[in-house]
Amino acid sequence: MHFSKDHEWVQFDGDIATVGITKFAADALGDVVFVETPDAGKTVSKGDSFAVVESVKAASDVYAPVSGEVIEGNAALASAPETVNADPEGEGWFAKIKVSDASTDGLMDRAAYDAFLATL
Repeated sequence: MHFSKDHEWVQFDGDIATVGITKFAADALGDVVFVETPDAGKTVSKGDSFAVVESVKAASDVYAPVSGEVIEGNAALASAPETVNADPEGEGWFAKIKVSDASTDGLMDRAAYDAFLATL
């Protein structure tokens, strides 16, 4: 699993990347009440906003940590947005992306991300 400074995570399984927000981001947002995930077929570029998450506190864009084509949005989040709080780095994933560039440049491993969080 790799992490961005914007608090997204990405897990690779071959050329498919599963993307979501980190536990830190979910905790900072508070109770998630709405999630808009991307539709299959949408092309995303690393750094682009590709999803929206809303909580009782705020609405936030979710940024793509990789480039590629969305093959699946997590439709279950539409009826159960609280899954993002309950399991942000598991069942609360936002999208699966067929990556066009699997580079992890600019992303951190868990140890580096934990060290980054300690500076906030």
